[in-house]
Amino acid sequence: MVVDCTEGRSLHVRNGELLLSTDVENKTLTKLPFQKILALFIIGDISITTPLIDKCRRYNIALSVVKSNLRPVYYWAESAEGNFLLRQKQFSFSKEDITVAKALVTNKITNHLQLLINTRKKDIQTLNAISACKNALGYIGNIREYKELMGIEGSSAKSFFLAYYQDFKWAGRRPRVKCDILNATLDIGYSILFNYIECFLRMFGFDVYVGVYHRLWYKRKSLVCDLMEPFRCIIDAQVRKSFNLGQFSLDDFEHFGDEYVLKYNKNREYHKIFFSALIPRKKDVFLYVQSYYRAFMQSRSSSGYPIFKF
Repeated sequence: MVVDCTEGRSLHVRNGELLLSTDVENKTLTKLPFQKILALFIIGDISITTPLIDKCRRYNIALSVVKSNLRPVYYWAESAEGNFLLRQKQFSFSKEDITVAKALVTNKITNHLQLLINTRKKDIQTLNAISACKNALGYIGNIREYKELMGIEGSSAKSFFLAYYQDFKWAGRRPRVKCDILNATLDIGYSILFNYIECFLRMFGFDVYVGVYHRLWYKRKSLVCDLMEPFRCIIDAQVRKSFNLGQFSLDDFEHFGDEYVLKYNKNREYHKIFFSALIPRKKDVFLYVQSYYRAFMQSRSSSGYPIFKF
């Protein structure tokens, strides 16, 4: 259950039910028995009460409280924290095994290919990018080395970005550098997606620092980086759409030295747009992570892992 508390809304526990009401009129918007709730995903500033935590504990409900940019500020799931078998399996997973990584990269490139096809453009850059994605998909099955997989993913992504954002003077993907407004906007969207995926992974008890594609790195939540890959297309499509519609523009940013930074009063607007793109996919994301969990625990082959189709 996703509860948006960013616009004057409050949660209450009354008569064994969860009530969502307005702050000003104290009008009940919805109520739901705790027995029917699998997880509570609360967005915005809110006070967590003892009765709410007690109900979540009693009915084994995962509780996640996030800011408007979906950054987790509080997470609680008693049963998930005790899933030592999952974490044991994560740490024993061989670094040389790239079968799962290949499945993730294949899913990512497949969705990028679909985005290119959806543009219905026939220019040389788009056709070259489509060809590059198809060639990469045909080659991934033969890859045996980790660095080779990284290379084919990077090459495919470079072709995709060049074609997909060609109308916006694309100069190259430079994560976290904020060298132009397009890169800065993608960083914002990807950060929100990152936070969103992390909440779902924690619901199942994953150690988010142990990945299968992105390697262990100090303070890097590598598994979140991994499972972001198939869903990046949601952000890519929304960024292109919002620039075309004029929802995002150069006037929304300030230029400091070599960096473009989103104006403070625009944060809420950008967050809301990305939030609106992700929330309708909440069931898709949950089922994907659930299927990934089952496939990982059962040591399935790459074909046994879930696929997210844009």
